Amino acid sequence: MKKLVAGAVAAVSLAVSMMVMAAPDESQRLMAQQLMQSKQKLAAAQAAQGAQRQKMMSEHMAMMQKTMGQMQTMRPRENMSAQEQKEWMAEHQKLMDMMMSQMMDEHHTMMQMKCM
Repeated sequence: MKKLVAGAVAAVSLAVSMMVMAAPDESQRLMAQQLMQSKQKLAAAQAAQGAQRQKMMSEHMAMMQKTMGQMQTMRPRENMSAQEQKEWMAEHQKLMDMMMSQMMDEHHTMMQMKCM
């Protein structure tokens, strides 16, 4: 019985440590939140018209500029293992992809506004 409990505890501990290791760090989690907020702002701007649309697009661009500046300064922690650094870089790449996608959507919206 003790071996069964010890085995279960070990398995749960291993599973939790694997989840923690693969999870984004706090700064990456905050960046993802900021990107979601700016995406919502962009969607609202795309639904708006006239001066309101331009105002919201300016706000979105300011949000993106701030986020890009923060992402450029992000670095993996110094005490990370090679595997942790690889996972950190993969998460950072996902965030950069999200940012580029939003910037392309922003660009298309701006082009539509010029054609109106």
